[in-house]
Amino acid sequence: MSRRHVITTGCVLAITALTLTAAPAVATSPAMNASAVLAVRQPPPGMLEALQRDLGLTREQAQTRLLNEARLRPVEAKLRRRLGSRFGGSWYAGITAQSLVVATTDSADIPQIVAAGGRGEVVSRSLAELGTTVEQVDAALSTHPNGRVRYVDVKTNKVVILSDAPSATRDVIEAAGVNPVAVRVVPSDEQPRPLSDLQGGAPYYVGVTSRCSVGFSVLRGTQNGFVSAGHCGKAGSATTGFNQAAQGIFQASHFPDSDFGWVAVNADWTPKPLVDNGTGGTVTVAGSKEAIEGASVCRSGSATGWHCGTIQQRNASITYPQGTVSEVTRTNVCAEPGDSGGSFISIDQAQGVTSGGSGDCTSGGITYFQPIGEILTTYGLTLVTTAGNPPPLNTGTCTGYPQTVTGTLNSEQSVYQPNNRYYRATTAGVHAGCLDADDGVDFDLYLQKWNGRGWDTVATSDSPSPDEKISYTGSPGYYRYRVPSSNGSSPYTLGYRAP
Repeated sequence: MSRRHVITTGCVLAITALTLTAAPAVATSPAMNASAVLAVRQPPPGMLEALQRDLGLTREQAQTRLLNEARLRPVEAKLRRRLGSRFGGSWYAGITAQSLVVATTDSADIPQIVAAGGRGEVVSRSLAELGTTVEQVDAALSTHPNGRVRYVDVKTNKVVILSDAPSATRDVIEAAGVNPVAVRVVPSDEQPRPLSDLQGGAPYYVGVTSRCSVGFSVLRGTQNGFVSAGHCGKAGSATTGFNQAAQGIFQASHFPDSDFGWVAVNADWTPKPLVDNGTGGTVTVAGSKEAIEGASVCRSGSATGWHCGTIQQRNASITYPQGTVSEVTRTNVCAEPGDSGGSFISIDQAQGVTSGGSGDCTSGGITYFQPIGEILTTYGLTLVTTAGNPPPLNTGTCTGYPQTVTGTLNSEQSVYQPNNRYYRATTAGVHAGCLDADDGVDFDLYLQKWNGRGWDTVATSDSPSPDEKISYTGSPGYYRYRVPSSNGSSPYTLGYRAP
């Protein structure tokens, strides 16, 4: 939970259901080749080209990078859960993300990290401990002009402070009693600023001349809207669209401290699960699974269009002239004024909205985004995705599904459903699955499709909770669900719907 916002249990359950909307994933079979993986999870239009341009990769390297990220993401999620409080962070290594490094505070964890397919590294401080250090650093520097950027660097297992006056910054940190061993001050002239603009342009305006960019389409109950940067407008501010027609009203806005807000739109505007890819096409939004550090990520904005890079660090704090914004994510994607509020997306998974940065898209730059999860949770919003709106989880049970199977699993066991067999979808459409188990266990849910030679995992729901939910739009074919117990024993109910 964010240290900035206290939320109700109902909101937590709502966002849990949202973030489990799964996108196609790579097959679990080690024999699956690259072409088969690409058939399961194609990169969005324009992403390969943007990665080549912005990261200096060949087309083959860009393809390999995305395949490796898809292959290693479930490995990281599994190890993160199993290490628990010992988890020290994770990141992709190599220009094609060929390795997953997982840090732990206990050397006894190394064998299981290696066995799972990762590369283990022993560190002194857990990710949770580094998060506490960031809070201490933020408090110490809250009234000082130096050290405008702070972030957790899992690769060095330290909190890094970028400062144009390193000696003065070190003095402040030492005087505040922050552990100096856990902090590294780096000389830097980086001066992030919010990326709003005082000139005309699409896609939306606040007032007469202030321009920002739409983040992602959302719903709150039956009310349509979108999320964007908080510094773009205050609650009550009216917006107009790219065509200068009346569009909506900011319902809430946080800035500084956070940098996000949401706009309720009128009936003339229809929310779509789409992001502009800057080349006349669109990228679909399938969910909001958080990408790993080092993962490829792209940004769409009204000023500079579509640019890509990688996630550098999470849990960053930046001090703008208006105040400090914390818990944002640092990237090496460029941006310019007018891009504020725009979409950050990894393949087809929403990551967040553009806050600010430094540099530009001519010489390169650093840009920060506000993660989407906290925005949705804070305001009780639902992300609009290609999965549509399958029946919600109510009171922890799966209701409204035409097919239901039950069973019991012990820890580390798994089963295929329905009845250790499969079902056939005769038409294209949405496959919706809902898993309910007892509180205190960790069950996961995978949807698999037969490719003619073996079973490909096409959708995944693997939160550290007993209840999981999948929605996947697929072609005709044979499908089955895999239900594993990552931890604990419990009876379970699986409800599902096929096209």
